[in-house]
Amino acid sequence: MPDKPTDLDAARAALREERGRLLVELGEPIESPGQMTYGSQAAAATHVFEQQRDLALRDRSRMELNRVESALRALDAGTYGTCETCGKPIAPERLEAIPWSAQCIDCARKGGR
Repeated sequence: MPDKPTDLDAARAALREERGRLLVELGEPIESPGQMTYGSQAAAATHVFEQQRDLALRDRSRMELNRVESALRALDAGTYGTCETCGKPIAPERLEAIPWSAQCIDCARKGGR
């Protein structure tokens, strides 16, 4: 059975929605530690851990935002749905599940992503 064609309008809408969500997420401030009092070492350690976790999640969101914006540029350029590694078409089902996919499933497996 041949692959169904990719719905570019739906892909663009999904990418824009994801970009909006990521921009809101990235706009939220990360709390800085308040004044620490004597005996609050455990609370301070917990806060530092939470802050580091939040920074790591923010970095992940930035990387995802870059992938989303790259996919939007590919849509504008007419190259959306083409694997950046091998140049073959990316399966429409993959693009439906992950609209910002830049690689076909075979190349993504080889790359360990």
